[in-house]
Amino acid sequence: MIFGAIVSRRKWAWVVALIFCGVIGSLAQQNQMPVATDTDSTSIDRDGTLHIVRVVPVPKTVTPEAQKFLAKPIPPSIPDTAVSQSRQAGHEFQRTFEEQSRTIYPVKIERKTIAGVPAKIISPVTAPENKRGRALINLHGGGFVADWGSSAESVPIASLTQTTVIAVEYRLAPENPFPAAVDDVVAVYKEVLKTHEPKNIGLYGTSAGAMLSAEVIVRLKQLGLPLPAAVGFFSGTGDLSQPGDSESMFAVEGLQGKPLQLPDVLKLYVGTHDSRDPLLSPLYADLKGFPPTLCIAGTRDLLLSGTVIFHRALLHAGVEAQLVVFEAMPHAHWYEIQLPEGKEALQIMADFFNTKLGG
Repeated sequence: MIFGAIVSRRKWAWVVALIFCGVIGSLAQQNQMPVATDTDSTSIDRDGTLHIVRVVPVPKTVTPEAQKFLAKPIPPSIPDTAVSQSRQAGHEFQRTFEEQSRTIYPVKIERKTIAGVPAKIISPVTAPENKRGRALINLHGGGFVADWGSSAESVPIASLTQTTVIAVEYRLAPENPFPAAVDDVVAVYKEVLKTHEPKNIGLYGTSAGAMLSAEVIVRLKQLGLPLPAAVGFFSGTGDLSQPGDSESMFAVEGLQGKPLQLPDVLKLYVGTHDSRDPLLSPLYADLKGFPPTLCIAGTRDLLLSGTVIFHRALLHAGVEAQLVVFEAMPHAHWYEIQLPEGKEALQIMADFFNTKLGG
């Protein structure tokens, strides 16, 4: 099977950016392609703001497939599209991903309602006896306004870990801002606890799902509930109150496109809530006792800063935390399963959960 046929995130780059932004004004003007130059330059304002022009070649330090991926131009502008249309595009991406990925990652997919919350139950075709008591809970990416990753994040992991993944279809903003998503995941987690021991449960997500995973752990601690055995924090941030350095340099697709400032793009989710509330921004919470955590990002990831800052906070709290950063990769590059780097990231995730979850 040739996975280049899968609908690429680059084809849907405008949709991803819209999903992350929610509502964007003057989109075409803001996303004009820059004038080509072969000269590096730097100037600095009195307040320290840098104005930088850099000539960045395609690195030879990544695989040939990744070099082609990074060299492919993305659309120069983003259509003014409604959130509902973005959700539909995300749905189409998930449907296509399911159809075209299951020859390499064979799974069974069914839909259920757990504690009143809809979910996809993604199960491996076969599972050894010692893995049948395990469960992974996935919280998808999509800027909290759409589902961009419930299948892309769950199908490969269910297959690689031989573990059932519950992809929670939590309520979305703007109709349901914070803390609706947290409440939904906590409800599902409580239900899973009825049939699974905490040592056999893992929680993970990408982008918005990574943020939500950390928020849920903080909430579980507040409620005094037993915590899962492991957390996957993949290309996220623990601070929704201020942007990190990488957000000034990178877009969803890395160096192409307009950088996104997280506090602006997640307004639909935050609503009127205090963005420094430890439950909304876990960087400000007491992280002691947080489960072992794997953090993954790329050097061209707009949430590289958010990921590494949260990783460092976990270390300061005495948490067992690992950080893996992929050379030249943009935001959530593991959605691109035709890339060797994408497959490698997924295998690292699977190995982590296989190590941390009991039988």
